[in-house]
Amino acid sequence: MIQEFKKFVMRGNVVDLAVGIIIGAAFKGVTTSLVKDVITPPIGLILNNFNFDDLFISLNGQFYPTLKDALDASAPIIKVGSFINVCIDFLITAAAIFMLIKFVNHMEDAIDGEDEPEPEPAPEPEPEPDPEPTTEERLVEVLEKLSAQLDEA
Repeated sequence: MIQEFKKFVMRGNVVDLAVGIIIGAAFKGVTTSLVKDVITPPIGLILNNFNFDDLFISLNGQFYPTLKDALDASAPIIKVGSFINVCIDFLITAAAIFMLIKFVNHMEDAIDGEDEPEPEPAPEPEPEPDPEPTTEERLVEVLEKLSAQLDEA
């Protein structure tokens, strides 16, 4: 059983998946910091020092000047600003992963293209000869020629 487990864990796909999860977790931290520390502060400055983290909706109908006040009062709230930050974080992560996958696919195509020679184009099929005229078509042609000769005479 231990040998089977070792064989399973050392399989290439499992190791690749583990590496992907670890890198993804680290990348998540980078994008979260990018959104919270780099992207949203300039947007907040443009919007007159607005802080997205402080954007919330109180569900009990009471007014709380800050998110901290609402949290201290244990008020039921919807953290809209936090949700906006997570959405921006997701879009940045999705765009980065899309570009990474596109780059990897491009590199794989380039590597695959170097190893294989270009296939020769298939020869064009020879055109089929015109079909022979039917008996009726021949008779019509002969009758037309006879009619033309009679008209001339």
